[in-house]
Amino acid sequence: MRSALSSGVAAALAARVPFYYGWIVLACLCFAGFSRQGPALATLSIFIEPLTREFGWSRTALSGAVSLGGLLAALVTPLIGPLLDRRGSRLVLSLAVLVNGVALILLSFTPSLLVFYLLYCVARMNWAGPFDIGIYGALNNWFVARRAFATSLATLAQMAGLVAMPLIAQFAIVHHGWRAGWLALGVVTLLVGFVPVWLFLARRPEDLGLSPDGATPAASTTSPIATEARFSRAQAVRTPAFWLLMLYTVLVYPVQAGVSLHQAPHLIERGLSPTTAAAIVASFSLMSGLAAMACGLLPRRLPIRFPMALVGILLALGTLLMIGVGSPAGGYLAAALFGLGVGGVLTLLPVAWADYFGRANFGAIRGLALSAQVLAQACGPLLSGALRDLSGTYALSLYCFSGLSVLGVAAALAARKPTAADERS
Repeated sequence: MRSALSSGVAAALAARVPFYYGWIVLACLCFAGFSRQGPALATLSIFIEPLTREFGWSRTALSGAVSLGGLLAALVTPLIGPLLDRRGSRLVLSLAVLVNGVALILLSFTPSLLVFYLLYCVARMNWAGPFDIGIYGALNNWFVARRAFATSLATLAQMAGLVAMPLIAQFAIVHHGWRAGWLALGVVTLLVGFVPVWLFLARRPEDLGLSPDGATPAASTTSPIATEARFSRAQAVRTPAFWLLMLYTVLVYPVQAGVSLHQAPHLIERGLSPTTAAAIVASFSLMSGLAAMACGLLPRRLPIRFPMALVGILLALGTLLMIGVGSPAGGYLAAALFGLGVGGVLTLLPVAWADYFGRANFGAIRGLALSAQVLAQACGPLLSGALRDLSGTYALSLYCFSGLSVLGVAAALAARKPTAADERS
C-alpha cells in the first residue's frame, strides 16, 4: 500500500523538513505540470506547418488526432477519479509522465498518419485526463485555505512548460528538422517529470500525520478545513452549481483548445514568420502564467464566479482581435488578452470544483466534469480545422469562439456556491 500512497522517501523527508511537506508536494506537481506540455496544443501548433509540408496532411486530419485523444481521455477519466480518491496521484502521474515521454520520442520516427494518431492520441489522452486530475487531485488534498495560491503556482509551472516546450521544439526544428523536435520534447518530459513525482509525492497530509495547509490539530478545528464541504458524487450532481460549472466548462474549453492549436498557422497565414509566430505563442503562455498568479492573490471571500466571468470576457476579446492580426504588435496584443483568459480558466475552475464540493470525493466529481472538459477541448480544434478547410481562413471559427466565450460569462455569473442544505439533500 505504501508504494501507491507515498514512497519511503516521502515519509522520511516529511518527518525531517522544518516546513510543511505540502510545499514539496507542490514542487513535484509543478515539475509534473511543466513536463505535461509536450503534447499540448500550443506545442503541436509548431509542428502543423512542417508536418503538412512533408506529408500533405490537412488541418482537419491533424485536429482529429487531438479530438480522438480527448475522446479517449473522456472515457478513462471517470474510472481514474474514484481510484485517485482512494490511492492518490503518485502512481497515476508517474505512469503519465513515463508513457508521454516514450510516446513523444517515438513520434520522431513517424512514417504515416496512422502511426502519428496512435502515438499522439495516447500522449494527448494522458495530457487531458491523468495529468489534469492527478495534479489537481493531489493539490486539493494538501491545500484548503491556501488552495487558490497553490493552484496558481501549479498553473504557473504549466504555463512555463507552455512557454518552454514550443520554443524547445522550434529550436530543434530549425536546426535539425521536425523529428528532432519530437525527440527533444520526449527527453525533456522524462528528465523533468518522472523522478520528483515517483520519489516525493504522497496522497494526503493525513497519511504522514499532518493536516492540510500545515495547520496544527487545534487550528484545524477553526480553519476552513473544519467547514469544508464533503459532497459525494451523487449529491454533487443534484445541485444546480454542478451543471452550471459543467456548462461553463463546455463553453470555454472549445475556445481554449481551438485557438491554441491553430494560432501559429493562423499567424503565419496572416503574413508573420514562423519564428515570430512561435514567439507570440510563447507570449500567450507567459500571459497565462501572469493571470494564474493574479488569481492566486484574489481574496478568498470574493465569490469565484465573478473572476470566472471576467476571464470569459478576456477570451472573447482575444479571439476577436486575433481575426484581423496583420503585424507582430497586433499578434502580441491578441495573444496577451487570450492568454490572460486561458490562465484564469485553468486556475479558477479546479479551485471552484474543490471549493464548491470539497476534497473528500474530488476525484470522483472532477472525473465526471473532466470528461465533459476533454470532449469540449476535442471539439474546438476539430471545429477550427474544419471551418478553415471549408472557408480558407480561420475568421469564421474565431467568431464562433468569441460567441461561446460570451455565453460562458453568463454561465459563470449564474453558478452560485452550493449551500449546506444542498449537501444534506
